[in-house]
Amino acid sequence: MRIKGAPTKSNLMKNKSILDFSQKGFALLDKKRTVLIQEMMGMIDRAKAIEDKIERAYEEAYTALQEASITLGVQRLEELALGMNLEEEYEVIFRSVMGVEIPEILLEKEKKVPPQYGFYYSNPAIDIAIQRWNRAKRLSYELAMLEDSAHKLSLEIKKTQKRANALEKIHIPHLKERIKTIEQVLEEKEREDFFRLKVVKKKQQQKK
Repeated sequence: MRIKGAPTKSNLMKNKSILDFSQKGFALLDKKRTVLIQEMMGMIDRAKAIEDKIERAYEEAYTALQEASITLGVQRLEELALGMNLEEEYEVIFRSVMGVEIPEILLEKEKKVPPQYGFYYSNPAIDIAIQRWNRAKRLSYELAMLEDSAHKLSLEIKKTQKRANALEKIHIPHLKERIKTIEQVLEEKEREDFFRLKVVKKKQQQKK
């Protein structure tokens, strides 16, 4: 292997220091990768559970909507829908997972609120439909949050994996080989110096 810089003891110490730093960096990247994977797998499990709930929630919501449509009529149902506030306020906060900003949606706990329509022009079927659609909507918010978070984590995992592989398979082996080469050169130099010293001492003894 070609040595960068002269094969001196100072360069040997410098390369050993870089190697130590690189190995610690790899350990940190490996730990980060493990934490990110665990976090992402937890989110995937939660998302799968919510997907099952959403499927049932939308089935129940559509069934309730059909019942309300039959009992009230499509025109009356549309009139009631136009007069309602269908949006639900929520707050998005972020938490850091190994430097990755993960969004979290904060929704107020479901509570009974006065209906936004008159009782005279409605019936219990519309109440049930609204309740079920609200539940499906909340589950959709949570699923969207988990999918977005899992996507961000997967991108960071790929970046971390790439950096860890570069250290483990390229940078660290090159450093080890460079250190080994410098040590071999220095050992050879020490043997040569020892042999020269021995020859000098022998000549001095012969002169005496």
